[in-house]
Amino acid sequence: MTTAPASPFADPAGTWNRRFAEDGYLFGTEPNAWLREHAGVWAPGDRVLCVADGEGRNSVWLAGRGLVVDAFDIADVGVAKARNLAAQQGVAVNFTVADCDAYDWPVAALDGVAAIFVQFADPALRARLFAAIVRSLKPGGTLVLQGYTPKQLDYRTGGPPVASHLYTEPMLREAFADLDIVTLREYEADVAEGSGHLGRSALIGLVARRR
Repeated sequence: MTTAPASPFADPAGTWNRRFAEDGYLFGTEPNAWLREHAGVWAPGDRVLCVADGEGRNSVWLAGRGLVVDAFDIADVGVAKARNLAAQQGVAVNFTVADCDAYDWPVAALDGVAAIFVQFADPALRARLFAAIVRSLKPGGTLVLQGYTPKQLDYRTGGPPVASHLYTEPMLREAFADLDIVTLREYEADVAEGSGHLGRSALIGLVARRR
């Protein structure tokens, strides 16, 4: 009798704490390129939530643009490094250690949500997460999301090696049917985000607004 291999996400907190315990910043300290390109949808003073923000590269950058930023991650090691990064940059971010289900999601309160490479989520968790994102946005609030498509399994330059965790355009259209899609694009690009995302990548980006 053979034993099935353990899921890479069987112990998410432990997995990410071990990854974030390495020296330096796994995904670098610069913001994600898709987020940088589309962050103009929010104005200074807007309240934005960064989902599963890891070591803080995106939340800290947004706070530096004058946004009021909340961020959470399951890994306390990552959040500690995020707090250090915010202190180094001289910005304030409201960081929380929590997983997607335990996080205290606001309802119809956010001007924006940034969900960048949150692809640890299996289909059931992803459905709950995406529903929570939609509920958290106030009318006119905007989601900026990026992920990998199934073609990323050929590149293996980042992201989960699990097809069910990857995004397709029909999946995102269905999941965010209650939002008005501003931009939805599949594309390939050379990504250089620390050692965690490095090389040619199969990407999908979404910008969508709550009605």
